[in-house]
Amino acid sequence: MNSYYNHQTIIYLDGEFTKASSASTDLYGQSLHYGYAAFEGIRAYKTVSGDVRIFKAHEHFERLKRSCELIHIPYKFDNKELIDACYKVLEMNGMDEAYIRPLVFCPPLMTLKPAETSSILIAAWGWGAYLGEDLLRVMTSSFERPNPKAFMIESKSSGLYINSILATQEAKEKGFDEALLLDINGFVAEASGANIFYEKDGKVYTPPLGHILPGITRATLIELCNELNIPLEEKKFTINDLKSADAAFLCGTAAEVAGMKSLDEYEFPKTWERSVGYRLQQAYKNRVVERSSELV
Repeated sequence: MNSYYNHQTIIYLDGEFTKASSASTDLYGQSLHYGYAAFEGIRAYKTVSGDVRIFKAHEHFERLKRSCELIHIPYKFDNKELIDACYKVLEMNGMDEAYIRPLVFCPPLMTLKPAETSSILIAAWGWGAYLGEDLLRVMTSSFERPNPKAFMIESKSSGLYINSILATQEAKEKGFDEALLLDINGFVAEASGANIFYEKDGKVYTPPLGHILPGITRATLIELCNELNIPLEEKKFTINDLKSADAAFLCGTAAEVAGMKSLDEYEFPKTWERSVGYRLQQAYKNRVVERSSELV
């Protein structure tokens, strides 16, 4: 097997709970051949009360539905039933802290027409912080985010992530931890699988929607900034702007909140523990485990 499942792992597949090791899919599916699928990344946490809670489950499944609609994949699923299925998958696998992966995929069709039906898979596995616990050394990628006129950039579509794989591999080969991609106009967009924020003179900035994935963690941090009275502005900015910042951080469901040590040759001068990003990191941790003292 592998680190994601074993012979006992249970998944949800089209209304049934079955062993991952015995599940199968058609080798002629559009998703396999053309990357025609949509997915979500969701986290479940054990809260301070001892309950298992899937963080922002409704928002994630609404985004999954929207992703499918944007690329014309039929979505005939009931989101409440899917959320219940997620909790059941966690229970059947004895998990209280997990990463959950719903995937909507398409049946056999060797033409470039929209699918007429679709299937859904829900799997879960244990996963630590996706980008690790250390501050990140990030490089400006030679790859750009796709043109929004060429692709539905706000759809969390499987095929789009080839762009992320290429950018990540380039960064790793050059000795960095992560890649930062620009949009077609040269403005900072996002990392390979995370949104970006930076701090300057106590104010936080993040790119606006349009050329980026509308991250749910990103939206949560914006909520926390409002609650904590941290000034925040969504605006376009360049690499040069970022290289004059006091601190910066990435965020996403898999990455959670990850501080940046440097961008290319530039090291952020503010100590992470004294930055606004660190404060938001702690507030986010408190939020997901439902700890009341989140206003730090």
